[in-house]
Amino acid sequence: MLEHPPRRHNARGARAGIVTVMAAKKKTTSRPRGRGGPTRLTADHRVVVLHGKEAHLRDLHTEALKGALAERFGEFETVRFAGADAALADVLDECRSLGLMQQHRLVIVDEADRFVSADTRPALERYAQRPSDSATLLLRADTWRRGNLDKAVAEVGAVVKCEALSPADAAVWAHKRAQKRHGAEFEPAALAALIDRVGADLGRLDAEIAKLAAMVDAGPVTADLVRQSVGLTREEEVWVIQGRVLAGSAEPALAAVRESLGPSKQPPALVAYALIDLARKLHTASALLRRGVPEMQVSRQAKIWGEAQRPILAAARRAQPADLASLLDDAVETDARCKTGRADPARALEALALRFASL
Repeated sequence: MLEHPPRRHNARGARAGIVTVMAAKKKTTSRPRGRGGPTRLTADHRVVVLHGKEAHLRDLHTEALKGALAERFGEFETVRFAGADAALADVLDECRSLGLMQQHRLVIVDEADRFVSADTRPALERYAQRPSDSATLLLRADTWRRGNLDKAVAEVGAVVKCEALSPADAAVWAHKRAQKRHGAEFEPAALAALIDRVGADLGRLDAEIAKLAAMVDAGPVTADLVRQSVGLTREEEVWVIQGRVLAGSAEPALAAVRESLGPSKQPPALVAYALIDLARKLHTASALLRRGVPEMQVSRQAKIWGEAQRPILAAARRAQPADLASLLDDAVETDARCKTGRADPARALEALALRFASL
């Protein structure tokens, strides 16, 4: 698919530009997946709303829609508006007027939550009831207020939530993305390590998957390759402490705290928070396991993901819920003492780490 550079349209100040898109033969577009399952946008959709905090999902849905339009129409124009500055009359005029050489037109309004208001909503509802056959209106927004407009859009198009995925759902997405887009296989441990380092940000995941896939000539991507090639941000490094303090001996637990406070220069409050969070996970997991809840469900409810999952579940099985409740209280108290100057943060956090190591 080729895109020509945008050009300004002098007659309308709010119009950001026109892009002419031409179809490439056999262009394939990955189907994005949200929490509600796969949503396939087609050239028959006259009005589409993409809303949610996951910008990468919005981008993937947009590319899928462009691919469908290119396959149907061959060429089409793309007109972009910024929601804060767009005038309703300009947007609807672009939808209703014929494009260059009677081409189909894709009209995109970004920050649509600032465009759709009490003043513009009734006219947009009327347009959605009788949309132009020569245009596709795409509204994209971080946030969205549901109403009658959604019902009208659903009759002629689609309203798609692009919500942030949980770590477990992001791992499933990454596995399928690696297979379909890059022809790469990831070991389960490699996916866990990748989620540990990148989190559920699909944009970052996609970039790292592409990089890792290019590094492997044959065979699957391994956890070791992920650890060697995907770095942690300074903020993310502190969470590695959760697995290390459960190693079962004092030396790695103390080393984890000292490295966090020393070379990594993590604030003591952040290290304390990571340990409080670990105590909470252990207490929740221990109680659920003793009720016979399956490990997969325990991990989901206690929010235990990545490489720390195995040591946390193992410690939760060994320890008693009452002991873990006491450990959680101690972790909270340690944090309070450090913040109020009643304890030296390094020594207090080392002592707390030894409590975890003894589980």
